[in-house]
Amino acid sequence: MYKVIGHPQSRTMRVLWLLEELNLPYEVVPSKPHQEDVYAVNPSGKIPALIVDGETIYDSTAICTYLADKHSSLSFPSGTLDRARQDSFTNFALDEMDSILWMAAKHSFIHPEDQRVPDIKPACRFEWNRSMQQLGKRLGENTWAMGDTFTIADIIIGHCAIWAKVSKFEWPEGPVSEYFSRVLSRPALAKANEKAAAMQ
Repeated sequence: MYKVIGHPQSRTMRVLWLLEELNLPYEVVPSKPHQEDVYAVNPSGKIPALIVDGETIYDSTAICTYLADKHSSLSFPSGTLDRARQDSFTNFALDEMDSILWMAAKHSFIHPEDQRVPDIKPACRFEWNRSMQQLGKRLGENTWAMGDTFTIADIIIGHCAIWAKVSKFEWPEGPVSEYFSRVLSRPALAKANEKAAAMQ
């Protein structure tokens, strides 16, 4: 059984969602960033962390990639062109979605108040809207990021879509919004949310 350290209202949800997609058993140690039990396994104090055979893996994307590769599911094989395209979508999500939302969050409530720059948030929304245009072009008429195959790229993108809605960043009308809705209707995400609600 895998052990996940983290809190569902964070990037930890990506890992829980993936574990449900893979139908793997896991336990969660509900922990928020910078708590003592998190520092015990990750010097940065960040979540999530995955404990495997006494070893710790940090970073939600690294964890998802490891699990998908290990269980040969939700990912194309490494060294293939399809894997390169999949990784490109994942990196797009991190560079053009996650980083924008994280920047806005840091200057809304993460940073100490005297270190926040509220004027940066309109620029974040401008970048978000531009990224959504790019995502629409990249998706085309695909059902999922990689066409007919659901992968971890969709999980990372989908989690960013959830984060965006909570943060009041607009979803674009049309195909991108429809894609977001398909991703977020996955039964595995519903199961992960049910278990997360029980932790509250």
